[in-house]
Amino acid sequence: MALPVALAVVSAVRRLRGFCVYSTYRSAYSLDRIYPGHEQGTGQVDHQERTDIPVARLNISYTKSSGPGGQNVNKVNTKAEVRFHLASADWIPEDVRQKISVQCKNRINKNGELIVVSEQSRYQMENLAHCLQKIRDIVSDATIRPKIVTKADAEIRRERVETMNRERLLQKKMDSSLKQSRRVSLD
Repeated sequence: MALPVALAVVSAVRRLRGFCVYSTYRSAYSLDRIYPGHEQGTGQVDHQERTDIPVARLNISYTKSSGPGGQNVNKVNTKAEVRFHLASADWIPEDVRQKISVQCKNRINKNGELIVVSEQSRYQMENLAHCLQKIRDIVSDATIRPKIVTKADAEIRRERVETMNRERLLQKKMDSSLKQSRRVSLD
């Protein structure tokens, strides 16, 4: 076996096992890897630092999906369910895990597992990719830190609000005087 072919095989095996060469919250089951140029991708460009989603640590199960589809929907397990124990997910920073537990408390069961489900597509792997995209979105939403407002910024904002209020009241007085000038006195 030639060296380039061997490297390609090793790379493919790594991708199948969930190891990702890129440093993003991605896996081998990401939509852009399963279906390159796919139209149903999120289209979001994430500019923040990301790491791998270890697929080996996720509990992935497939069940029968609901909805239209005739007999095929009754026979094929296409609905994907991904769950992982949030407290022991060391691939997510501790502060982000705490924020996720507050933001997604309805998705966490009594065992502390975060459950993500997708049945958008008729294809099992695409539903798995949607679940992993949802996990990426959850983690990236929890990673966003609130903007710290400085005293100078607060002062500028206060001045703008005061100016807007003055202009609004001045406009109201002008409109009122215009309407008053149109009135006909019956004296």
